[in-house]
Amino acid sequence: MIILASQSASRRAMLEAADIPFRAQPAAVDERAIEREMEGAEPQAVALTLARAKALHVSRGTPDIVVLGSDSLVSCGARRFDKPGSRDEAAAHLRYFSGKVMELHSAAALTRGEEVLWADTAVAHLQVAQLSEPFIQRYLDQEWPEVAACVGVFRIEGRGVQLFEAISGDYFTILGMPLLMVQAALRNLGVLTR
Repeated sequence: MIILASQSASRRAMLEAADIPFRAQPAAVDERAIEREMEGAEPQAVALTLARAKALHVSRGTPDIVVLGSDSLVSCGARRFDKPGSRDEAAAHLRYFSGKVMELHSAAALTRGEEVLWADTAVAHLQVAQLSEPFIQRYLDQEWPEVAACVGVFRIEGRGVQLFEAISGDYFTILGMPLLMVQAALRNLGVLTR
């Protein structure tokens, strides 16, 4: 049994589908404050710091259980993107992504008490198609507000796949957590067995 330091439905679904026993306990971490402190840092470093912070926040109160923290963020060009705060902001993100390569950085960390047992990141590259304004509005008519909780304004397992011409990277990374890496780390720690 592990604790998932997240309220992400996608991360919960991945663990359930992989038959990894867990309970969810979201971490109360000020992600925007950490991001501001790390202004100018590489996206994977920010995602990794956030994943560690979430896991450590929860594991301090449960020192005998392995805690999994995870975070994902999108960069495109020289900009880093968070979850959209409004439909207008989601549309602006999609306009910016149009025709460009989006990088999705996904990080995970395993902690126990005050100790980080393992942490790593993965990246996926997603070539966004040219998106017309009518397409963006139709897409948001169908997907808003669900995609408000999604960095990159898409759910790859649904209509979000329509945004892309090509994808390079692990499917689970795109869903929001490098699950294969997490499984390997949990096996190395003896939490999972084959």
